[in-house]
Amino acid sequence: MEKMFMRVDEVMAALDVSESYAYKLIRKLNKELAKTGCVTIAGRIDRKFFYEHFYGTQAYEGRD
Repeated sequence: MEKMFMRVDEVMAALDVSESYAYKLIRKLNKELAKTGCVTIAGRIDRKFFYEHFYGTQAYEGRD
């Protein structure tokens, strides 16, 4: 079973971006999540939320 949250190294690998840019994306996505009332963790992003925003729900579900 995959972990619920992605760390910066997983975001870097999934998008082939630098560490600083991955942190920037995580901060941006966490701001969006916080607006919906969700609790966020600095430096981590909910895996499902990440894949929905970058690849759509279907792409995420196909990875399991």
